[in-house]
Amino acid sequence: MTGNALQTREKAHFNLGKFLSNNAIIILILFLALVVGFTTQNFFKGRNFVNLLLNMSPRFIIACGVSGCLITKGTDLSAGRQVGLAACLSGILLQQITYEARMLPWLPDIPMPLALLIVVAVMAVFGAVNGCVIAFLKVPPFIATLGMQTIVYGLCSIITNNQPLGSYKESYLTVAKGDLFGVPFLAIFAVLIGIFFYFLYNKTRHGKYMYAIGGNEHAAQVAGVNVKASLIRIYILASCMYAIGGFLMGAKAGGASTNTGNGYELEAIAACTIGGVSTNGGVGRVSGILLGVLVFEILKICLQFLNVDPAYTYVAQGLVIIVAVALDLRKYLAKK
Repeated sequence: MTGNALQTREKAHFNLGKFLSNNAIIILILFLALVVGFTTQNFFKGRNFVNLLLNMSPRFIIACGVSGCLITKGTDLSAGRQVGLAACLSGILLQQITYEARMLPWLPDIPMPLALLIVVAVMAVFGAVNGCVIAFLKVPPFIATLGMQTIVYGLCSIITNNQPLGSYKESYLTVAKGDLFGVPFLAIFAVLIGIFFYFLYNKTRHGKYMYAIGGNEHAAQVAGVNVKASLIRIYILASCMYAIGGFLMGAKAGGASTNTGNGYELEAIAACTIGGVSTNGGVGRVSGILLGVLVFEILKICLQFLNVDPAYTYVAQGLVIIVAVALDLRKYLAKK
């Protein structure tokens, strides 16, 4: 009995060490949040938590879109630029009719739900192109989406003529400012998307195929999975999430420009990786994505409360991305 108890304690100790190493970034950033909270004023105020929730909501939706690409051993470097284009398209469709400098003065008054559907449909085309290039032409996702990133940015510059957008309809701005029984609309969007992705990833054939492709694409194909169709669906769904994220970002900011969404793809990839979505494919949960987004946003808020220069903030975020991917690779190599 004594020997068995000793083995049990050693195993528990080993598991604790493994847990600490696998979640080092999360633990360190949460520890930083506690330090900042007890050494600065207003960190634990309700308004700060509301701002955290509002910032997290669209980024969580964007990260959900990227997660499917990562789970299948891919990526999407065009995510940020697609978010920016979606925000600009939403702004063009939902500017006030009476605004003299309206981008498209001939455009009729478009209801907000219809504008969202139009933006989602347009962005889905870019996702379909990404998916087809990756699935049929066998272009590595890194290269295919990098090219799409440049294309989308160019199209956004052409459409907007590099002019900032503003003077949106009040109904559009209400999406970011409004709430339902005290719960912000942005958070409601995020919750609905999170529930949708949970069921998609865990309860549907699409989810099983996605994890199978990420685990071993050749084995999945031999088992009868239509890999090409699955990849196309994954990248279309990702772009639809970028459309919704961009739509919400535009409402939250009250404006948009060609720089909107710049770098968001790296934030999304980092959040997914921190939350346990492996860049080596086949692993990832929606709850982990939410945790990763939360931790990444807490890091940015902590740096703001510490009055860290924005330039150093980017350095810190970049280091977190590198460390997160390095830890992910470490776990992958340990399993092998």
